[in-house]
Amino acid sequence: MIDPQLLRDNPDVIKASQEARGASVDVVDDAVAADAARRSAITSFESLRAEQNAFGKTVAKAPRDEKAALVQQAQALAAQVKEAQATVIEAEETFNTVVRAIPNVVLPDVPKGGEDDFVTLRTVGTKPEFDFEPKDHADLGEHLGIIDIPRGVKVSGSRFYFLRGLGARLEIALMSLGLDRAVAAGFEPLITPTLVRPETMAGTGFLGEHAAEVYRLEADDLYLTGTSEVALAGFHADEILPLADGEAHRYAGWSTCYRREAGSAGKDNRGILRVHQFNKLEMFSYVHPDQAEAEHEKLVGYQESMLQDLGLHYRVIDVAGGDLGTSAARKFDIEAWVPTQGTFRELTSTSNCTTFQARRLDIRYRTESGKTAPVATLNGTLATTRWIVAILETHQQADGSVVVPEVLRPYLGGVEVIEPR
Repeated sequence: MIDPQLLRDNPDVIKASQEARGASVDVVDDAVAADAARRSAITSFESLRAEQNAFGKTVAKAPRDEKAALVQQAQALAAQVKEAQATVIEAEETFNTVVRAIPNVVLPDVPKGGEDDFVTLRTVGTKPEFDFEPKDHADLGEHLGIIDIPRGVKVSGSRFYFLRGLGARLEIALMSLGLDRAVAAGFEPLITPTLVRPETMAGTGFLGEHAAEVYRLEADDLYLTGTSEVALAGFHADEILPLADGEAHRYAGWSTCYRREAGSAGKDNRGILRVHQFNKLEMFSYVHPDQAEAEHEKLVGYQESMLQDLGLHYRVIDVAGGDLGTSAARKFDIEAWVPTQGTFRELTSTSNCTTFQARRLDIRYRTESGKTAPVATLNGTLATTRWIVAILETHQQADGSVVVPEVLRPYLGGVEVIEPR
């Protein structure tokens, strides 16, 4: 959740964040009032309990003939303490409910507005041009025998697919390249659970406005994850991490991911851009809060290096506040050019979640004073199924074959060109 001290000392900062997101400002006032009521209830309870403790000593020392009356008073005081404690519990529940409705506070430079109000930070590479009519990735995949959508639909329904032969190997090659890059950068590989408990899913902020995107197994009270970010965030829940001298904990989570794609009827029905199941390699960092923005830039740099080596034309955008997820204080997306669509499409997303997730999941570090404070968490995609779309369309040839980017060839046994089966 957001920092309660910031809520008390500077609610206008949170209001400005809500405005940048296009979200309710009134909820901040509600949270301030709930916090005041909570603290007042705690003060009353602690005062009564102190009075009870002092009165208990008086009863213990009182003469026998006075004890009966004093015990009655002690019982009445105990009832007041119990009632005050119940008031505290209720006030804390109210506060938690209200404050959890407030998304993370956006960083000052985040653009205001919605999905179309992003700021382009840079555009890299050369837009591919063809002296023939390029095929889209779905036609290429069928022509090459590497993507089978009709059989995916037959087996599982819409937005499912099979990757076949070199298509399957191409995805594994992408993921393996990403993993090698992550390990070289100091990330520890993890193959993560894809089913998580509600408290883990809620702790990462995915059960708020995006809950409709999540698959739930009601009989088991478990959720299928749409990114290994969820499991990676829960990995150190309820722990105190050593973060002295700039130390960080970095993981690369390899997992299958699931999304319901609720509300996307009619969008990207063709091909494998918007699907229910896909594989992804996700970077995740736990760092000192002062290092979070620098870590964010590092994650983007790792992604850009991959995209450049794959020969893709892309742009990096600073996502506007109204298009940020619940946990993100700032998010950079990298979008690759998809020739047959004549536009850029998102391949990677990298978020600085500051201390928001750590507060929910109770992940802390020890400060120089010996006290504990929440860490910062960040996440970023390093490879996913969707990258195949841009690779196929960018590197296609007039005869329908596709040139394999040189950096991937060692992972494909030296295959240089994918040709029709």
